[in-house]
Amino acid sequence: MKDHVHMYVAIPSKLSVSDVISYVKGRSSLMIFDRHPAFRQGWGKQHFWARGYYVATVGNVNESTIVEYIKNQEKNDKFEDRGK
Repeated sequence: MKDHVHMYVAIPSKLSVSDVISYVKGRSSLMIFDRHPAFRQGWGKQHFWARGYYVATVGNVNESTIVEYIKNQEKNDKFEDRGK
């Protein structure tokens, strides 16, 4: 999406969610700046990703249900963005 990212990630129980999110945000911003140097100039001392994040865990839901939910969120977001 243009202002947020949906991800489905399985994290081993020995890792903390915050450590994984920090790693993903850090590495992905470096990769984006490496592939698109113009982005680095536009951000200056600002952070590329927002400080916060939202995480939800799932219990008795299978993988296909989660993937379908994320796909539906993308459709809903695109529909809502057209009205703006």
